[in-house]
Amino acid sequence: MGAPPFYNQYHTERKGPTMPRILIADDNPSNAELLDAHLDGSGFETKLVHNGDDALRVARDWKPDLILLDVMMPKLSGFEVCRRLRADDTTKGVAILMITALDQTTDVETAVESGTDDFITKPINKTELLLRVRALLAARSEATDVERALAYLGRVQQGL
Repeated sequence: MGAPPFYNQYHTERKGPTMPRILIADDNPSNAELLDAHLDGSGFETKLVHNGDDALRVARDWKPDLILLDVMMPKLSGFEVCRRLRADDTTKGVAILMITALDQTTDVETAVESGTDDFITKPINKTELLLRVRALLAARSEATDVERALAYLGRVQQGL
């Protein structure tokens, strides 16, 4: 299988060809495994964790390109994990897609204030998940936050 079109554009400190790394953080193992299954065969390397503390530790050590981050987790909520990732120089540039069963306007506002790039609600649609993951990864190569946001929105609207 060939490399995705966004292959190795956004993680220059890795040497040689690599698959984009995606950290899946969900306290429910079944949900995490379902997300992993949705991504399987799409050219991604994945790692699963089941709480916020582990998400922070693995994000610092493994340096993923994108984190699929559940909002409701033990120890630290996804909101708090997102805030801490954005405050840490080693993880502030990672793409974050928050996953939630919540649909309150205040939860969306909290996610945005926490620093998420986007959010997706459960139940997860595989096609939508892959679209957003690919768009976020491709947008990471843009120079500024505004350019990344515009590139991401354009790709989502085009279904790329």
